[in-house]
Amino acid sequence: MYFKGQKFLVAGMSRSGESSARFLLARGAEVYLYDDIQDGAVRDCEKKLSELGAHVVTAQNYEEALRACDVLVLSPGIPIDNALPVAFRRMGKAITGEEELAARYLRATSVAVTGTNGKTTVTSMIRCMLEGCGRNCAACGNIGEPTLNFVEKLSYGDFAAIEISSFQLETLSGLRPHIAVVTNISEDHLDRHYNMENYVYLKSRLVRGLRESEYAVLNYDDERVRAFASLTRAKVVYFSAAQRVDGACCEDGSVVYMGKKLFSADELPLGGEHNLSNVLACVAVGCILGLEPQSICSALASFKGVRHRMEEVAQVDGVTYINDSKGTNIDAALKALSCMRSPVILLVGGKDKGYDYGRLFSGLSGSPVVHAVFYGENRYELLSAALAQGFSEYSLCRGLSEAVMLAHSYAVPGQCVLLSPASASFDEFSGYEERGERFVSIVKSFAEKAGSV
Repeated sequence: MYFKGQKFLVAGMSRSGESSARFLLARGAEVYLYDDIQDGAVRDCEKKLSELGAHVVTAQNYEEALRACDVLVLSPGIPIDNALPVAFRRMGKAITGEEELAARYLRATSVAVTGTNGKTTVTSMIRCMLEGCGRNCAACGNIGEPTLNFVEKLSYGDFAAIEISSFQLETLSGLRPHIAVVTNISEDHLDRHYNMENYVYLKSRLVRGLRESEYAVLNYDDERVRAFASLTRAKVVYFSAAQRVDGACCEDGSVVYMGKKLFSADELPLGGEHNLSNVLACVAVGCILGLEPQSICSALASFKGVRHRMEEVAQVDGVTYINDSKGTNIDAALKALSCMRSPVILLVGGKDKGYDYGRLFSGLSGSPVVHAVFYGENRYELLSAALAQGFSEYSLCRGLSEAVMLAHSYAVPGQCVLLSPASASFDEFSGYEERGERFVSIVKSFAEKAGSV
């Protein structure tokens, strides 16, 4: 791509959009910026970038910018069927994304991870494993910093562990990682992708373009993911928490790869079947890369988890508070509950993503949930689904802060208050991180009052 010869319209001033604009400006491109949300953060970002030479697009010069620009760089938060990319397609112009730009110029060996749940944990584990084995590795993409930020920082001997979301896959076709990992697929983001067929297809794009010299690491226990083996030319390596496979699994208390025992499963913090799957996916990646088994084991044993995923915040007056704000879909919430051993007051709610919440409440049968607090934009949808499933131990309130206060007043010693919302956060927060931080802040205020800090 000849940057100086084309005009780029960067849409969406998120971290991804800002990174794209800076990358293009540094290479002499003419860059236009557009975001239909004009809050303080967006205006600050536009101001900084305009000082570097970018042009800010307003409602007044919007049509002129569309005609002038050759390439649309679309942030993941903007759907591919938004009026802006539709207009570019009709004009026969190129549409790309930050991750696609990064794919063209990244020199490091990439290991890309997608899936409905577990991708952040697996991406973080891969970085931990590679660093523990003496390799330089950055975790990027949908986790932490945009991948474009590492194009110059990482060289040929380095690694990039890249988390890829379905939103990013809408504009991503050029990424051909050395290893592509698919953790699992369950219902998610149907408010954006319309149906499961579209969602599954997007996830499959990560492996469809792989070549024979590359690897697809697939969850054998997930029927949809297992079927991806027929869609790729790459070498397929499975992982399974349930049975022996050509890849990574557990047998007789040992972690096994391709039939060879590597180390005892007791050496790893597994905590639930989903975490076992995460570990086995990383073991497969490590073995493909030729890492020593005991080094893999030692590195994974040192992994401390990721923020906002089953994060124990505090114990206050005998009640344990757990932040699982990253549990943004039904399967994630049910997996979180499967790890609980004490009675649970569950905080659930936020922005609707197109789910049938009946599946959540049917899944609570036999779970440790003794009470649920419904909050957020979708609280009435949750209430309706709960009543239809005969779930009657609930409270209803407006926002997260009120929900945490309510759970605090109900909880008794020996119980847990678990934030695992099974919903997006965008009704009240900028993302699951901000939601989790609000929960942590409120819980810490409880701890300070009780003298637990």
